[in-house]
Amino acid sequence: MYELLNKDGMAKRGRFHTVHGTIETPVFMNVGTAAAIKGAVSTDDLRQIKTQVELSNTYHLHVRPGDDIVKKLGGLHKFMNWDKPILTDSGGFQVFSLASLRKIKEEGVHFNSHIDGHKIFMGPEESMQIQSNLASTIAMAFDECPSSVADRKYIADSVERTTRWLKRCKKEMERLNSLPDTINPSQMLFGINQGGIYEDIRIEHARQISELDLDGYAVGGLAVGESHEDMYRILEAVVPHLPENKPTYLMGVGTPANILEAVDRGVDFFDCVYPTRNGRHGHVYTNHGKLNLFNAKYELDERPIEEGCGCPACRSYSRAYIRHLLKAKEMLGMRLCVLHNLYFYNTMMEEIREAIEAGEYQAYKKKKLEGIMPQ
Repeated sequence: MYELLNKDGMAKRGRFHTVHGTIETPVFMNVGTAAAIKGAVSTDDLRQIKTQVELSNTYHLHVRPGDDIVKKLGGLHKFMNWDKPILTDSGGFQVFSLASLRKIKEEGVHFNSHIDGHKIFMGPEESMQIQSNLASTIAMAFDECPSSVADRKYIADSVERTTRWLKRCKKEMERLNSLPDTINPSQMLFGINQGGIYEDIRIEHARQISELDLDGYAVGGLAVGESHEDMYRILEAVVPHLPENKPTYLMGVGTPANILEAVDRGVDFFDCVYPTRNGRHGHVYTNHGKLNLFNAKYELDERPIEEGCGCPACRSYSRAYIRHLLKAKEMLGMRLCVLHNLYFYNTMMEEIREAIEAGEYQAYKKKKLEGIMPQ
């Protein structure tokens, strides 16, 4: 259940109650594709760095170790020792990203495993069954994420199929949640709005899926090649047509600046691999812009990554030491950068929530953007 606590313009401050605990929104979900955050980050670490929600990937866990194995081991929460909410995406994005390996039909998608090439079929029912086996808190509906450069007819047809698939997802999840051996019979379902960069298709799709009274609604198919301006334009057009009393989730986004702008347009949930991927390459976020710790100028820099930061890296280590670890290819260097970046994102979301509560979001956003994007 979603409680809307405050609004500041379009920015929403909410609280989402789940069987695995309450999520304070806006929230950034920390991405652990294969049930682990890349960069040797444990679930104990996640608790320390203020993570609220962990996100795992349905397709990847289906391929390895197998969702049947995760079910036998008690579900994803028990498997990875995480007692807070988990969102699993549906495998729909892999339909987009593994374009060379797949064939889309009405019943679902046939594609080859990216690991060993074996044939996989995934449709709405299969995606729901896999996610039920994983026993995540929130399951995402199975959709097609069309390319941002696809033509209008292709996108219109794709969106209609995604709607048909969503109805099948809802029906199958209701069936699965009623079975006696289901690990999480309170599993929630979020639908996904698609439509490329066509406002009218997006709005009509938002109206259609809103009628299904789902637990939450995502905006998918953005941050896949279109401009930031197009992304913000689509959010401004579509979010007002999604239920205000349900969470809105912008999938796969993004940079701190993207998040600040999207919160301003009514988005509650975010996820992105940027903080972990950039951290593994020595790129760290600060309130004064992004630093590349491989740069020689940090060789003798005894300061933490960011003064006043409470993350495990900044509490104990210098830029010079972390730079040395990265240059020496020591995994600790990557790990410390990832921990810092996730802490930075999670802390920024705390600040966003406080600013909306205080009715000062515009002033906060302006100041934050001036800091993180120095001219």
